[in-house]
Amino acid sequence: MSEFLVEGGRPITGTLVPSGNKNEALPVIAATVAAGGPVTLENVPRIGDVHRQLAILEQLGAKVEWRDEHTVVVDPAGVGDAEPDPVLCGQIRASFLLAGALLARRGHVRLPRPGGDRIGRRRVDTHLLALGMLGVEIEADGDYRLRAPQGLRAAEIFLDEASVMATENALVAAAGTRGETVIYNAASEPHVQGLCRMLQTLGAVIEGVGSNVLRIRGGPLHGGTHRIGPDHIEIGSFVGLAAVTGGALRIPGVRPGDLRKILMDFRRLGVRTEFDGDDLLVPGGQEPVVQADLGGAIPKLDDAPWPGFPADLTSIALVTATQSRGTVLIHEKLFESRLFFVDRLIAMGARVVLCDPHRAVVIGPSPLVGATLSSPDIRAGMALLIAALAAQGQSVIQNVEQIDRGYERIEERLTAVGARLIRTSCWDGVDRRSDAP
Repeated sequence: MSEFLVEGGRPITGTLVPSGNKNEALPVIAATVAAGGPVTLENVPRIGDVHRQLAILEQLGAKVEWRDEHTVVVDPAGVGDAEPDPVLCGQIRASFLLAGALLARRGHVRLPRPGGDRIGRRRVDTHLLALGMLGVEIEADGDYRLRAPQGLRAAEIFLDEASVMATENALVAAAGTRGETVIYNAASEPHVQGLCRMLQTLGAVIEGVGSNVLRIRGGPLHGGTHRIGPDHIEIGSFVGLAAVTGGALRIPGVRPGDLRKILMDFRRLGVRTEFDGDDLLVPGGQEPVVQADLGGAIPKLDDAPWPGFPADLTSIALVTATQSRGTVLIHEKLFESRLFFVDRLIAMGARVVLCDPHRAVVIGPSPLVGATLSSPDIRAGMALLIAALAAQGQSVIQNVEQIDRGYERIEERLTAVGARLIRTSCWDGVDRRSDAP
């Protein structure tokens, strides 16, 4: 197990290049299984979850070759009747995205319950509903046994919730199925749009990209090349990092359209940003002030399906609010355990009232002090790292493998812009704050 030793209280200033979108990389890697030839993926983030997803493909018989630091070629020709390894699948929730791809390729798959972050109940009912409408027979008894004995058939699908991964599973299955499939109440996040563009490259015809109605004319897919877009969640994380440390950051190569609601809600927390072409700038030396609602009412920052504020940035926004003058209600609607990391922030000096599993009131600014912390999931882990970099004194961030799952070489990249942190191995649980840089 690894940990970060952090010396906080220093502004983070410089240029941070965003990685490829984690939540796009995972479904497009799974989708390569449905292709009829090699698929080249560019701008692939070198993170833990990507390596696990590729390991599952190799175990299935696909050939995986890294051409350079961020380009990987997947040749699915060797994928036969082997089932995904349950141990590997138990480490990553995105393993369930193989359902649509393997059904499109061979008409059957057996999948264990997926792993991933423990942030509350994460149902797969919507996945199964969508696949069932495409002609899939489903047995669920511990594992999920899915088969389409007559082959997949095009259909009209109405999702009971705008689930990102269920939309992606249905998309891939429909792209590999002859005929026209329509998905209503589809998710439309940037990573779903990226998957649509990748499937279009492989030969599918998809209309309505970016909307909640997708019309797919599918059939046999071929190989191709796809470039993964910049990670808007990582970009939002960097905005919060600059704001709470008082630093100035340039984040090049962003897609401004992916950031509208994110930057709007950071403005509600008093964080100013500006664009220089496709570069996002966070000016230094900010003293954020929460923007009250009309009449001085306490504002609310809540997550919602796209184009709403992303749930994956709720933890980052909450840490940012601890350093903004004023009071704000953070409402996490989607996952009932997402906010349970706030006890660590309170131990650092933050003034946060956890009202219930979904709501927290934050009163800022609160001076933070170093502490020994543990990363419960990817986003809360990054939020705690940001808090440690804003705090006075030394902190220890344990279980940083969680952060590695979603943020590439984060300690190297942050050190290059002024952060003082090092990675070390820890096996004995000793508090090493005196050894921090």
